[in-house]
Amino acid sequence: MPVHVAIIMDGNGRWAKARGLPRTAGHKRGADAVRRVIKGAGNLGISYLTLFGFSSENWSRPEDEVRDLLGLLRFYLENELAELAEGGVRLKVIGDRSRLPPDTVKLIEGAEARTAANTKLTLTIALSYGSRQEIVAAARALASDCAAGRLTAEAIDEAAFSQRLFTAGTPDPDLLIRTSGEQRISNFLLWQLAYSELVFVDTLWPDFGQPELEAAITTYRSRERRYGAVTK
Repeated sequence: MPVHVAIIMDGNGRWAKARGLPRTAGHKRGADAVRRVIKGAGNLGISYLTLFGFSSENWSRPEDEVRDLLGLLRFYLENELAELAEGGVRLKVIGDRSRLPPDTVKLIEGAEARTAANTKLTLTIALSYGSRQEIVAAARALASDCAAGRLTAEAIDEAAFSQRLFTAGTPDPDLLIRTSGEQRISNFLLWQLAYSELVFVDTLWPDFGQPELEAAITTYRSRERRYGAVTK
């Protein structure tokens, strides 16, 4: 069983369009899928679940859609937090919070603090997140430490770099799932996915749940992870 599963949640807009509904209806149904998958991950014994909720590129979407997405996030944090906390879920949010509204940042900070001691499942939501941006920030942090004399260039290795990423302290994903049939990473966890198994499924995100999660894990378990080595 994978320890850490990451998911690019794709297809909300297409799900809504196929039904003659506004995109916001797809996002709302997508939130239902989030609930199902969190519960399913807990049932399956997965320790870490990372969901790509809102990318740094998504800020270029129409203003009303961005507003609705952020409103849905606030609604989720306000109404689902108690269930997450009671279910032993620890919530972490990664990404550029400086672009988020202050009330949203306050809700995120409160949710993280309330669930910090939970150990059953670590749920990481990537919001206003871009992996290239994250890597640049880590490089700047290393450069700053070197300039201040806290670190030498010779001491920079993969571990030192990883410790300065948003995901520091979280193991790299064993499995990445992307829904809706698209087959690309889309600037998500570029460093962390170096040796992850990638599974692309045709299911649109609003239709995704524990059965689809189990099917993706079955595909993952059928593969041999060699990390660049050869089969003995």
